[in-house]
Amino acid sequence: MKTEIHKCRVTSLIITLLTAIAEIVGQLEGVKIHKPNPALRRKHRIQTIQSSLSIEGNSLTRDQVTAVFNKKRVVGPRQEILEVQNAIRAYQQLSTFGPLSIDSFLKAHGILMEGLIPSAGAIRMEPIGMLRPGDIFHKAPPWKHVDPMMQTLFAYLKTTDDHWLLKSCRFHFQLEHIHPFVDGNGRMGRLWQTRILMEYYPIFEFLPVEDLIKERQTNYYRELATGDDTGDCTGFVVLMLTLIRESLADLMTATRSVTFTAKDRLELAAQSFGDNSFSRKDYQVIFKTISTATASRDLQRGVKMKILEQSGDKRTARYRFNDAGMST
Repeated sequence: MKTEIHKCRVTSLIITLLTAIAEIVGQLEGVKIHKPNPALRRKHRIQTIQSSLSIEGNSLTRDQVTAVFNKKRVVGPRQEILEVQNAIRAYQQLSTFGPLSIDSFLKAHGILMEGLIPSAGAIRMEPIGMLRPGDIFHKAPPWKHVDPMMQTLFAYLKTTDDHWLLKSCRFHFQLEHIHPFVDGNGRMGRLWQTRILMEYYPIFEFLPVEDLIKERQTNYYRELATGDDTGDCTGFVVLMLTLIRESLADLMTATRSVTFTAKDRLELAAQSFGDNSFSRKDYQVIFKTISTATASRDLQRGVKMKILEQSGDKRTARYRFNDAGMST
């Protein structure tokens, strides 16, 4: 029984993509963007859910998914509405899942597929196959091999020196090859890649890579099929890294075009300073484009809202985010 994961050749193109992604992440870190602003986070979360489910055949539109997100009544197939509700719950709990834990992985599947299949949260115990592009049938590994193959896959995550970006792509591919569940494999592959990427940089929690996968769905399935046939997932890794780079570039553009409110700035400052005290001048180092007067107004608003504690007065004043912190 073969349990090792498919090989991946670290080509010059992959190195170029890793470097480009690191550069964009560095730019985001430079402006202290660990999360998009709340409105952009919400927009991207809806995009992620709608696109990931659409890839699996869910017919609900972006507006309908938005309505479900807002807990409004939606007219549509009951099962598809439940798929959206489950996905919302799973993505809301994403940061609570341990990326290296099979138990967390199974828990996430249980949430994602609750009420949709009897075996939600459980490894399959039956044969399964799927159609790849060109009506090529791919028979997944026998169910008796699934558990040891998944153990090997999670051992790879825990022990390899591969970059987190590479780990996430290779995990995604291998999961689709193993097909450990009766249903929900595609959406779990995309969700868990996001969870792994969050270990590299928190911004990935709200990056709608799924939207770009949906746009290039044919390429996505073709690279999965090619990897299955050749035992080499390099093409799939290149595709996913390309989509990650493009999604990050789109986020950088969107972030630059957003006008941040005082609340947005305070939230970003809370992420930056944590429990440390800081001055108005320190605050302006993060937000270089705002005036001294705007910085003072922001900080006084934080004090009035009991988000900040102030010591000293005027130019000697120092601030600290209290234990309650910022609401997310």
